[in-house]
Amino acid sequence: MKKRILLPLCVVIGLLLVACGKTEVTVNKNGAASPATKASPASTPAKAASSTGEKIGVADCDNFIAAYDACVSNKVPEAARAQYKTSIEQWRTSWRQLAANPNTKATLAGVCKQAAEQAKVSLKSYNCSF
Repeated sequence: MKKRILLPLCVVIGLLLVACGKTEVTVNKNGAASPATKASPASTPAKAASSTGEKIGVADCDNFIAAYDACVSNKVPEAARAQYKTSIEQWRTSWRQLAANPNTKATLAGVCKQAAEQAKVSLKSYNCSF
């Protein structure tokens, strides 16, 4: 019964991470970012550097992220690319945490396969193939 609940739970958590991951910075009339919404420069680059390019440890996940990153880097217009790159980092961070737990690692391959199927649909307009 736990296995039936675990896979949908992982998918929901992954989708929530993607949906909640947008960060907006408001700009005042002078062109400076508002201090209340500006991301902390000390924490942002360190977090990105610690997870960039790291492997998940599950072949299906590593292959999907590599293919998704290649598609985004080569076929998605520069203006839209940042949003997709953010998704990659969120997946990588979330999936590495799930892979570290023996109870969730077994279901992670299925989660990554499902993410790949969804990505095929969402990136179809950019002629990406996975």
